[in-house]
Amino acid sequence: MFPTALTDGYRSFLSGRFPTERKRFAELATAQEPETLVISCCDSRVAPEAIFDVGPGELFVIRNVAAIVPIYETGGDYHGTSAAIEFAVQGLEVKNIVVLGHASCGGIKAYANKAKPLSKGNFIGKWVSLVEPAEAKAGDSRAPEYLTRLEHAMVSQSLENLMTFPFIKERVEAGTLKLHGAHFGVATGDLLVRNPETGDFAQAVDRSGEPLRPSAMMSCS
Repeated sequence: MFPTALTDGYRSFLSGRFPTERKRFAELATAQEPETLVISCCDSRVAPEAIFDVGPGELFVIRNVAAIVPIYETGGDYHGTSAAIEFAVQGLEVKNIVVLGHASCGGIKAYANKAKPLSKGNFIGKWVSLVEPAEAKAGDSRAPEYLTRLEHAMVSQSLENLMTFPFIKERVEAGTLKLHGAHFGVATGDLLVRNPETGDFAQAVDRSGEPLRPSAMMSCS
C-alpha cells in the first residue's frame, strides 16, 4: 500500500494549498523560471524549500549525499548531478547557485571516520571519496570541531569544482551568475553564509531575522 502519511498529506494539499495556489500551478505546468539553483544534501532533515520558505517553482534543487559537486569531466557513464547543473545553468539560466552543507552530515562523517561500506557495492563510499580534496582545508582531524570544519571545507571545495564547468566559469566571469556557499545547523536552525573573499562562514541574520553588524559576525573558517 502507498504510505498512509503521504496519502494524508496529499489530501491536505488538495484541500488547502492547491486551491489557493491553483493559478501558480497552472503557470508552472507550462514553464519554470527559478532564479536560484540549490545543491543540497539528500538528508531528510535538510529541505531547502522549508529552510528558505519558498513555494513551488522558486528554487531548482539538486540533492545528493553530502551536497557534493564533482569536477567537470565527460568520461564515465552517468553524471546525474552534472546533468542537473547543466540544465539549471544552460537551460533555465539561473542567476545564483547555492551549495548548502549542513551539520551532522552523514556523508561527511562517513568519509572522516573511514566508515565500513554500507553495502557490497559501496556506492556511498565511492561517492564520498570526492571529499578527499577538502580534507586539507579542514585542519587538524583531532580537533573537536573537525567535522564542522570538514563540512565547511566541502562546501568550499564544491564551489571550486563548479568553476571547472566551462559554462559556469564563463557566466561567473561575465557577471551573469553568482556562486554562494552556506551551512545549515539542523538542531539550531542557524544558517551560516560563506564569505567569498575569506572563506569564513558567519551568520547573516540574528535569531530575530535582523542583519548582523560585521563586528558581531563570528569567523568559522
